[in-house]
Amino acid sequence: MDPFFIGALGLAGLFILILLHVPIGISMAMVGFAGFWGLTGNLSAAASLFGTEAVSAFSSPELAVIPLFLLMGAFAGSAGLSADVYRFAEAFIGHRRGGLAMATVAGCGGFGAVCGSSIATTVTMARIALPEMEKRNYSPSLGAGAIAAGGTLGTLIPPSIIMVLYAALTEQFVIKLFVAAIIPGVITIALYFAAVAVYVRVRPSAAPPGPKMPWRQRLQVASQTWGILVIITAVTGGIYGGIFTVTEAAAVGVGLTLAFAWARGKMRGESFWQALFETAANVGMLYLILIGARIFTYFITLTHVPSAFVEAITALNLAPLAVVFLLVAMYIFLGAVFDAVAAMVLTLPFVFPLIIGMGLDPIWWGVVMVIVIEIGLITPPIGINVFAMHSVRPDIPLPTIFRGIVPFLGADIIRLALVILIPGLALWLPSTM
Repeated sequence: MDPFFIGALGLAGLFILILLHVPIGISMAMVGFAGFWGLTGNLSAAASLFGTEAVSAFSSPELAVIPLFLLMGAFAGSAGLSADVYRFAEAFIGHRRGGLAMATVAGCGGFGAVCGSSIATTVTMARIALPEMEKRNYSPSLGAGAIAAGGTLGTLIPPSIIMVLYAALTEQFVIKLFVAAIIPGVITIALYFAAVAVYVRVRPSAAPPGPKMPWRQRLQVASQTWGILVIITAVTGGIYGGIFTVTEAAAVGVGLTLAFAWARGKMRGESFWQALFETAANVGMLYLILIGARIFTYFITLTHVPSAFVEAITALNLAPLAVVFLLVAMYIFLGAVFDAVAAMVLTLPFVFPLIIGMGLDPIWWGVVMVIVIEIGLITPPIGINVFAMHSVRPDIPLPTIFRGIVPFLGADIIRLALVILIPGLALWLPSTM
């Protein structure tokens, strides 16, 4: 049987398994094993992939940073560092019309710098920020929309778990990816602020202004946020200053967040074990996806489907920019349906050779892909971040949250266009390294 036809059958089988709610890591491993066995006729070689790829993933120094960053985020949440960031932003801009929504976006960016996960950022900020906005009579749509959209910053703001995965799967230097994401991350926060400002100008009743905090109280709040500043400076400053490797910086971050949580009395008994169990569950899910993706990649490479995909796109004689926009549309759709990690690992075997073949920069493409997947996280009809927000507050209907997302989606489209049309926004800082 033609290998290409087997590859097409494998892809169809993969999507059927996903639609049947089989976990995507298991789906990719099953299809990869069956396809590799069918193409080679060697059962023992196909079965050995489970062992070799598991050992490769668990022994990879590049991937060792993932459980450390996840554990750092869990300890930071337990220590209340996310609440510190939000209170700091609230103290300085919370009195403005829409100020609490802007403070929520800033808080998401700050927590994303120690968390690296969009869903964790969304859930954490939903518990902290939404009650404060409700006390000030903010509309549920704006409040929930700001949290769901701001939560996507956990994927972009370094250190980002999905960027670590991209670097490992494409053999790129992860620190360059982190540096490349800094300017787009700042642009995102600025555009989200602008989206809130436009929203409250059109609907002033959605975000009434609050009392202005005296400067003495502001400085007092600022003095209480030194913990998060120490952690961010130690982790990011250590990485960019060449003091630590990424893995060493993550270990330092875990130690610091654990120390802050213990000093504040937030890491006693059950809290400590809950943070470990939560991290272990997330790590297990991510590694299962990675192992499944690698087994699936062995199979799909043998079928020559990736090369056929590249040839088919090349045969259209489209300009590279047109191809990029086609891929962007595909990723927005996938991001709306799949988990961000799953969307990335599922498509990289096809997309990455195409990007390299067109002479595009892999670091730039990594940033673009993360931004596009972020957009998918809040895009109807699914939007994983919206459902994460709804899981915390099921009393807020999904249509209400999606209405609040609209201005932020507009800001995301502008940001994406800027990074695509002006690659220097992502590549200038890495070029100075």
